[in-house]
Amino acid sequence: MERRGISREEVDWVIKSPEEVVAVRPGRIVCQSRIEEKGKGYLLRVFVDVDRVPAQVVTVYKTSKVGKYFGGSP
Repeated sequence: MERRGISREEVDWVIKSPEEVVAVRPGRIVCQSRIEEKGKGYLLRVFVDVDRVPAQVVTVYKTSKVGKYFGGSP
């Protein structure tokens, strides 16, 4: 997260109140929300293994390709 410039608070925010949750495969979901940084729109994607206790964050990244990954986009 540090290397990608994403804070723990941002990750917690997306996990607690995602705009969209997508099942990737059994046991893994992607929680994602749109964010704005420096006047540009991005999608913050948090991959979570939910088949463990506690659930475990696998990876996190932000992308400018909102339309490609966000189902609610026009």
